[in-house]
Amino acid sequence: QVQVVESGGGLVQPGGSLRLSCTASRPTLDNYNIGWFRQAPGRETEGVACFSNVDFTAYYEESVKGRFTISSDKAKNSVYLHMESLKPEDTAVYYCGAAPLDLPVQAMCIGRIISGSWGQGTQVTVPM
Repeated sequence: QVQVVESGGGLVQPGGSLRLSCTASRPTLDNYNIGWFRQAPGRETEGVACFSNVDFTAYYEESVKGRFTISSDKAKNSVYLHMESLKPEDTAVYYCGAAPLDLPVQAMCIGRIISGSWGQGTQVTVPM
């Protein structure tokens, strides 16, 4: 079972940037497809960005394309979400998760499919 810890959230003004981090205690994230998800108040969890460790492609939710980038650091067993041009509608708790390599990343993001349980998440707030 994949265990992760998210960090890096905070309060940022519209147009600002943040980098979220997701570190796995075990096992190695290379053995999974990885993704970032978010849940805004009163809304369902949605997949934001998911990355394939099979063909190294990424899927992005439409509203974040061109603004968010998912990346990884194998040496640190970590995954990052670089967020730019932040908007108030990006306000949410952000979670990372891993899924089997044979699951297409679009399905992972749209279906919000991960292996194991959701972590604590990290809050991102972009005021109006």
